[in-house]
Amino acid sequence: MSTVIAFIIIFGALVFFHELGHLIFAKRAGILCREFAIGMGPKVFSFTKNETLYTIRLLPIGGYVRMAGDDPEMIEIKPGYRVGLLFDVKEEVNKIILSNKEKYPDLRIIEVEACDLEHELVIKGYEEGDDDTLKTFKISRQARLIENGAETLIAPYDRQFASKTLGQRTMAIFAGPMMNFVLAFVVFVIIALIQGIPTNEPMLGKLTPDGAALAAGLQEGDIVHSINGAEISSWKDVVEVIQKNPEKQLDFLLERDGKEMTIPVTPKKQKQEDGETIGIIGVYNPMEKAPLKAVVYGAKDVYVWTKEIFSMLGKLITGQFSIDALSGPVGIYVSTDTVAKSGILYLMKWAGVLSINLGIMNLLPIPALDGGRLMFFAVEGLRGKPVDRQKEGMVHFIGFALLMLLMLVVTWNDIQRFFL
Repeated sequence: MSTVIAFIIIFGALVFFHELGHLIFAKRAGILCREFAIGMGPKVFSFTKNETLYTIRLLPIGGYVRMAGDDPEMIEIKPGYRVGLLFDVKEEVNKIILSNKEKYPDLRIIEVEACDLEHELVIKGYEEGDDDTLKTFKISRQARLIENGAETLIAPYDRQFASKTLGQRTMAIFAGPMMNFVLAFVVFVIIALIQGIPTNEPMLGKLTPDGAALAAGLQEGDIVHSINGAEISSWKDVVEVIQKNPEKQLDFLLERDGKEMTIPVTPKKQKQEDGETIGIIGVYNPMEKAPLKAVVYGAKDVYVWTKEIFSMLGKLITGQFSIDALSGPVGIYVSTDTVAKSGILYLMKWAGVLSINLGIMNLLPIPALDGGRLMFFAVEGLRGKPVDRQKEGMVHFIGFALLMLLMLVVTWNDIQRFFL
């Protein structure tokens, strides 16, 4: 059960901060955000605040921010429709009732002749009982369409995604992946503040319970002056000597509580992935706690993992890395289970790495992902006008279908690898 909880928390945090980036910068640009969703599929929980519906959905496969202007489900009021109008104190239409009109006794029923909910904000029609006079009614900018009890806030054109400058639209999309990098940075800084950051002092850090160092009598905090008579001036020197001498006795000249002592230690041998055998004694790097250094260390960790993920992507593209090695939700769940057993700090580190991975994946110029949309914005910037929305939509639709196919293949590979 702890793995399930850890997986849900990590997944929820990654998606939440990603979508929060989109939401914050979309709202800063004045875009109406209709929904902020974590997960896909049926709603599990929802509430509305400041124009936006916040939802948690059943399937943990992503999330989204539904921005005005990108609404495939928007209601269109066509000529000939019979609708009911409710007015505010300014005598502007603040509710347009499309169904179940009998529930609203104060309605003014009209047969629509024309309706503009984006630019002029007017609705024209013939009022019931007066079929000869075409009337024009001003629509409030906060008006809502009501159908079968569900309310939808209208979106004047200046509140829609497409009305914003190229820079504002770019930032609203880029902010999602950006927040994943910010989240990873914050997580790495917190880890550094809790456990400290590695130093290069010739001092012993924590000892493992089954290591040769503890068995020989070494202690955390011991300062190493020399090994087998060779002077030691850094932690790097300690590691080099130990690794070069598997199963060979080493005499450690130490300082402990102001006193010098010599303790013999025989490193155990360990075989590396490249086949090389090295010596280990079961001791960690010494650590120090320094807030400013923790910030630098957090930024460095983000850089190192970003570089590593891009390196793996390069190997995938060049064929050095098989698609069978990719992991989907099932693989991530299994890996989370393994990491969770090592402790909360390792789990936090794993979350930070996953966050960077999510940010990078979303920045790739793949249709249906943030990077795909940014690619179209780049084309718009070069040619001076946007790509036809229908053509762009088709490209994203095909890209989404291919991504879903890839997700199925990767998930099936995960199931075969871990459960069959």
